Amino acid sequence: MFQDDGSSSVTSTPVQMFTSMSGMGSSYPWLNELKSEERGLCLIHLLLTCAKHVASSNFEHANIALDQISHLASPEGDTMQRIASYFAEALANRMLKTWPGIYKAIHSTKTSFASDNILVKKMFFECFPYLKIAFVITNQVIIEAMEGEKMVHVIDLNAAEPTQWRALIRDLSARPEGPPHLRITGVHQQKEVLDQMARVLIEDAEKLDIPFQFNPIVTKLENLDVEKLNVKTGEALAISSVLRFHSLLAPDDEVVKSRNNFQRVFQLNQKELVNGYSPSQDTASSAPLSTTITSTKIDGFLNALRGLSPKVMVVAEQDSDHNKSSLMERLSESLYFYAALFDCLESTLPRTSTERLKVEKMLFGEEINNIISCEGGERKERHEKLEKWVQRLEVAGFGCVPLSYYALLQSRRLLQGYSCEGYRMKEENGCVVMCWQDRPLFSVSAWKCRR
Repeated sequence: MFQDDGSSSVTSTPVQMFTSMSGMGSSYPWLNELKSEERGLCLIHLLLTCAKHVASSNFEHANIALDQISHLASPEGDTMQRIASYFAEALANRMLKTWPGIYKAIHSTKTSFASDNILVKKMFFECFPYLKIAFVITNQVIIEAMEGEKMVHVIDLNAAEPTQWRALIRDLSARPEGPPHLRITGVHQQKEVLDQMARVLIEDAEKLDIPFQFNPIVTKLENLDVEKLNVKTGEALAISSVLRFHSLLAPDDEVVKSRNNFQRVFQLNQKELVNGYSPSQDTASSAPLSTTITSTKIDGFLNALRGLSPKVMVVAEQDSDHNKSSLMERLSESLYFYAALFDCLESTLPRTSTERLKVEKMLFGEEINNIISCEGGERKERHEKLEKWVQRLEVAGFGCVPLSYYALLQSRRLLQGYSCEGYRMKEENGCVVMCWQDRPLFSVSAWKCRR
């Protein structure tokens, strides 16, 4: 779809015609004659053109491109038409945010119900194998790490789906040495999600006669006080983070504030030098140390987790680079990523499926909007590639634990259960990368504290 530099590789006649006819008004009757592939090429070209104008604040030309896209894109069309409609909406939102009053007025009646968010994530879990594979690997890693342990504490940093832990309870109940005392701490911002999980897991544990406790913590991950995880002496600790850590890559307001303070101090020092004075010791030493560290919350959070001394930590993340500062780079990379996810849905659910429309709009569409239209702390969908997570976790004092043969075998068997042939799984340095065709989408890796 794109060249490596993110520019369009489209040179077909329809695109040239579209570009040359951009000033002919809003009616393009010849568009109806385009074939699906030609229409897709036009849409790619127009999205890149529009993003370029938006990035340079050339909103007049961006508006023309959006008008042209509207004649080709549709949330109910083929894969490229549906993708283009969500990216166009995200670019339009980015433009509108330059007029906060208009943006707020347009979105003032837009509501998001917690029950809908829970439902659509459940649909994603059922439609795709990716989360199921992440859960299978996580459970197997925990079982292997906790062999012989009598008190096991599992911290779930994205406690939304009880299916994973129901399977773990069953597996632990079948241990030759008998089940351990199991405690699960679930972190989620919606109390009703944790309440439901607690009911299901407590019921299962009682049926299998496993000593069990569930500890709910209602909070957003970025506001989590690690001390409230209440890790006790003698417990063997495991941590699970499924699609959560990337939200902590947004800038830390306190660090950014410190950097601004440092800039003011630096400017003051420069003025003193110009006037023939050297900066005083007090002034020079007032530059905060935080200016030398990465301005994200994830580094401190990982250090705090390491301080809990977990026996194992399993991390699953989107395997794509959506954390670039450049809008053009983010748009090119996310087009690839979400085109693959939309293709997955194309092969799994019929185009008229209500479930499919909800997943695309309420999950993928919201993520696209956040990646494209938001900046600063507002932009939470900051996905990164596996190699970056490896570097980040190693700096925080974790060492990679290669996934076992049995964990990989279970994952491959689960994948073979899907009739669609587009799903792929590959091993990279002891980690797993899940793909659609040849496109990496999600990664799973296991970690332990280095001495």
